[in-house]
Amino acid sequence: MKRFFYFIFVFLLFSCGRSGKEPGTKIITVSIAPFKYFVEEIGGGNFQVNVMVPAGANPHIYEPFPDQINQLRASVAYISNGFLGFEMTWLDRFYEMNRNMKKLSLGDKIDHIEAEHHHEGDEHAEGADPHYWVSPVCAMSVSSQIKELLVELDPEKRQVFEKNYKVLTEKIRGVDSLAREAFTSSPKKAFMIYHPNLAYLARDYGLEEISVEHEGKEPSPSRLRELIDRARKDSLKVILVQREYDTKNAQTIASETGARVVIIDPLSGEWLSSTTELINTLKNSFNESLK
Repeated sequence: MKRFFYFIFVFLLFSCGRSGKEPGTKIITVSIAPFKYFVEEIGGGNFQVNVMVPAGANPHIYEPFPDQINQLRASVAYISNGFLGFEMTWLDRFYEMNRNMKKLSLGDKIDHIEAEHHHEGDEHAEGADPHYWVSPVCAMSVSSQIKELLVELDPEKRQVFEKNYKVLTEKIRGVDSLAREAFTSSPKKAFMIYHPNLAYLARDYGLEEISVEHEGKEPSPSRLRELIDRARKDSLKVILVQREYDTKNAQTIASETGARVVIIDPLSGEWLSSTTELINTLKNSFNESLK
């Protein structure tokens, strides 16, 4: 009987350690979950993706687990954001751990926005806002850069990657068209959000982002009063809060203005659905403000 349980234990141990990928599948490490979406859409299952900051974690202060580091050491490439506080702390160490992997910093080809805030103990690289992937306009650049990397990593599958890339770009164009149709015709342009995560979306589609958080810190009582007055003035019906942040201050504003708090997930690994949902949320909130 003891021998039976021993074999069961060994079986479970090895089963839990399997990744579900074919042996020899190349690993690509990415800084955040949305980048995994683009790699998988273009790569078509030819790569295993190791995400350093999983959905729901704060990318400014996250610390990786040993399993993530082990996969990093076996990775053929690292795709970074270029501006995240997490990377300012860890990226040089990651590169030292695996000097052979290729490096792609997506932010290098983004028309970046200067950040107007910082987080305690952490500043964005060169003062740049890191949240560009949320905008479909920037997502086109992200997908193009990732496609070129995958072709470089596996030239024999160029046609597969090119085909998948074309399918993906059509999906991104669809989200872009949705945003342009929703926001161009709306007389309402302002929205309120806890952490300033949507500056690129606002810039690319003519919106105004009003941040509850100020310089990476919770708002002061005077700042809260300003936000409440602004929400009333613009008849804002929705206060957006990212999944990884506390809703307390947003709830305070909502209770004073009759607005409601809506949780969004821009760090989701399902870029297409999360971005589409976000755009529809903004569209509906603008329509409510007109009533």
